[in-house]
Amino acid sequence: MISGTIVKIISIILLMVVGIILILGIGTLFKGGEVSKRYSNKLMQLRVLLQFIAIIALVGFAYFFKN
Repeated sequence: MISGTIVKIISIILLMVVGIILILGIGTLFKGGEVSKRYSNKLMQLRVLLQFIAIIALVGFAYFFKN
C-alpha cells in the first residue's frame, strides 16, 4: 500500500504542476501577440484538466487514508 509520505509528495507535486501551468498560462496571456494566440488557451485548458486530476487524486487520498 502507499504510505502517507508518498501521498503527501504526490499531492504536493500535483499542486505544484497546476500552479506552474497557471503561471505559464497567465504569462503567455499577458505577453500577447502570436505567442498568446498559440499557447494561452491551450495552457489554460491543460490547467483545467490537471486541476481535475489533482482534485480527484486529493479526494481519493482523503477517502482512502482517513484516520
